[in-house]
Amino acid sequence: MSERKRVLTGDRPTGKLHLGHYVGSLQNRVKLQDEYECYFLIADLHMLTTRPTHEDIEEMRENIRQMVLDYLAVGIDPAKSTIYLQSAVHAVYEMNLIFEMLVTLPRLTRLPSIKDMARAANLDDESVPFGLIGYPVLQAADILMPRAHLVPVGKDNEAHVEITREIARRFNNLYGEVFPVPDVLLSDVPTLVGTDGKAKMSKSLNNAIFLSDDPKTVEKKVRGMYTDPNRIRADIPGTVEGNPVFIYHDVFNPNKEEVEDLKARYRAGAVGDVEVKEKLARALNAFLDPIRERRAQYEKERGLVEEIIYIGTLKMGEIADQTLDDMKRAMGLRGIWRNIERKARERMKQQTALPRP
Repeated sequence: MSERKRVLTGDRPTGKLHLGHYVGSLQNRVKLQDEYECYFLIADLHMLTTRPTHEDIEEMRENIRQMVLDYLAVGIDPAKSTIYLQSAVHAVYEMNLIFEMLVTLPRLTRLPSIKDMARAANLDDESVPFGLIGYPVLQAADILMPRAHLVPVGKDNEAHVEITREIARRFNNLYGEVFPVPDVLLSDVPTLVGTDGKAKMSKSLNNAIFLSDDPKTVEKKVRGMYTDPNRIRADIPGTVEGNPVFIYHDVFNPNKEEVEDLKARYRAGAVGDVEVKEKLARALNAFLDPIRERRAQYEKERGLVEEIIYIGTLKMGEIADQTLDDMKRAMGLRGIWRNIERKARERMKQQTALPRP
């Protein structure tokens, strides 16, 4: 193990990533690469909690590729970080099972995010799968498998990491110190509102600007963005606070003088939405241009994404096997099997050595 502290985070492979992913987690990952030993999982097992069909799994193949291309495009470097496929690391299944014994069902069902996920998947109380209720336990296995110290997440996942912290403490109390208790790292902009202004940015809500969107698509989406609903003319003073267009300006427009000028004129009824949005589209495209260029270059390299995932998964597999072995040894499970194995081998050896009648 490296002496550097470890970071674990990742994404479900739903396809291309958007600006909400960037501000919620990706920008932090890029910054942390030089300070920490970083592990980024492709959480395909988590997809099965709400999308378990054969068609869904087939769709994940391309989604995984598109997502990793976005990772590379924003600056995640496979020479510094490990990108791996969750389902191909076999230790995670055993760790998940062991951790299920350390948390109660009422504790899991109190998490509002689980109910939100069920609603988003159109599941009622009778059709929610056990795996969805146990989603945070599998997340705990993901985080504790490399014995991560830090978990960069958005605000909506902070409660899930608290489950991991509780499981780590309970395991350590029962069996001895095996895991560090991970800390949460929240991004500066935990949740980016969608272009409709009504919810967080999401592909399923059709309110997202993707990192791979071309300039014309970005301009079109910005023109359709929600602003102040009470402002029907440019000469009517408008509200800046909570206005999605200005939220995006604050995050993505590096020209702070321009942003402050737009805000002042907007409040005074001295600028129209068209100008404010045109300048936002220009700022967003300037931000996205180098990301799009890098993505296009990586996309040309046939097999590159698969090679990165393969190497990263092999590395994580070795780390995970060591963690699982340490867990079983601390629990005494390893000793039970080895005692059985030793006595069985001794008996079989004796039987083999007996002379035939």
